[in-house]
Amino acid sequence: MAKLLEGKPIAEKIKAEIKLQIASLKSKPVLASVMVGENAGAMSYVRSQQKAAENLGIEYRLEILPSETCQETLIEFIKKLNLDKSVNGIIIQMPLPAQIDYKKISQFITPEKDIEGMHPANIGKILFGQTKLVPCTAASVMELLNSTGVDLYGREVVIVGHSEIVGKPLALLLLEKFATVTICHIGTSKAGKLEEHVKKAEILIVAVGKSGLIKGDWVKQGSIVIDVGINRVADKIVGDVEFEGAEKRAAYITPVPGGAGPLTVTMLMRNLVRAAKLQQ
Repeated sequence: MAKLLEGKPIAEKIKAEIKLQIASLKSKPVLASVMVGENAGAMSYVRSQQKAAENLGIEYRLEILPSETCQETLIEFIKKLNLDKSVNGIIIQMPLPAQIDYKKISQFITPEKDIEGMHPANIGKILFGQTKLVPCTAASVMELLNSTGVDLYGREVVIVGHSEIVGKPLALLLLEKFATVTICHIGTSKAGKLEEHVKKAEILIVAVGKSGLIKGDWVKQGSIVIDVGINRVADKIVGDVEFEGAEKRAAYITPVPGGAGPLTVTMLMRNLVRAAKLQQ
């Protein structure tokens, strides 16, 4: 039976480190959170960010713009935040209205204040092992792996999902640790080769958003399974991996909810403090 890889205890240790780092700063770090229109799901995430910031001694400034805000207006607003020396980090809340392209918008946040780690300059630095601002979910997965004490050198790692926020940056972070990385995606599935790749994984990371995508009996005996997927099925939240079957075969497995999720906001706050240090 697999040992549960829970995110909350790891997050608590990292929060203690963050508090020490904040104490060494010249001034309280400031996070500017920008929301266009009001969305119930986004507000729930904002509240969790606000609470985390407050507990750590971080100033959280929520800026809500009208839902009809155009892309050019939002860009100008971001530019003002870039120039505001009191602001250390900027986050754009999702979802955005249809008239705004997030990929374009994210490129206007100055890299030093990009605490989501999504600016092309920060993503590019991952390639050279230089960035301090790593995309939060990818950073959460790395912390979960570190907590197992397993050496990543030469390990067969299979990532299912090739998004910009998880799969792609995670592959680069794992390559930096000399893991052998395979990325699977919809093309792998359509070619009928997903099961074949998953069965080889000593470390399996799944971030797709499709419940039951990975069957429990595909999981390699003694492997590490990190399920980043979040899906609502009836009245339950489940991941992308069939948990019951996978739990019997894996050495470590993340619960859903309770795995990568609790770490994500903590990674955001860690990035903010790192950004503040870089700016000072």
